[in-house]
Amino acid sequence: MNLHAVLAIYNFEMARTWRTLMQSIFAPVISTALYFVVFGSAIGSRMQSIDGISYGAFIVPGLVMLSLLTQSISNASFGIYFPRFTGTIYELLSAPISTMEIVLAYVGAAATKSLILAAIILATAGFFVPLRIEHPVWMILFLVLTAVTFSLLGFIIGIWADGFEKLQVIPLLIITPLTFLGGSFYSIHMLPPFWQAVSMANPVVYLISGFRWSFYGVADVGVGISLGMTLAFMALSLGIIAWIFKTGYRIKN
Repeated sequence: MNLHAVLAIYNFEMARTWRTLMQSIFAPVISTALYFVVFGSAIGSRMQSIDGISYGAFIVPGLVMLSLLTQSISNASFGIYFPRFTGTIYELLSAPISTMEIVLAYVGAAATKSLILAAIILATAGFFVPLRIEHPVWMILFLVLTAVTFSLLGFIIGIWADGFEKLQVIPLLIITPLTFLGGSFYSIHMLPPFWQAVSMANPVVYLISGFRWSFYGVADVGVGISLGMTLAFMALSLGIIAWIFKTGYRIKN
């Protein structure tokens, strides 16, 4: 493996984050903190607990997951789209670096940024609501798997998009609504039976459920199912990326 090339791309992507701290770190943290203030403190103080957990604490995993999904996709999609936009993608393809190493560098950088952001949001949440983490190893596992999986999805979007506006289409019109409807602010057990069944078709439900279980030991679906769905989505994303590089879709033509 060409570690020098991987580290060069990785460090370049990470350096861009430090140059744009306001939009990369501060803006998502501030917007999430507003959720804690409005939903956790203002509204949560007037709501009953859910499964014995205060509402403010209950929504923390969902809010962290919301930021993690959107930022993973955004970081990875822009990271690979910009070289396509400027034409430097051809220098990358002609360099002595394999497809796996290119994906590892870009996805690794995007996932790292998202994990840093998730850690800051978790630390911020501690100032607003009482937090407890019953299964810290599982929490880290779900964080890493989700960050990597949606960074892979962002990589695919960055290859697919043929304009800057398209980079935001899937995150804004698909991922964000699915996250809000995936139990970020409620348990799907609170829904009527029909809508519970409909919610099970939402893949984000499994991510949020497993992540919330790692905090409080309560989940809408079994943790094994949540883990399996995450791994399946990761495998699907890897398969699509392998096909993209094999066919040269939106890269060589």
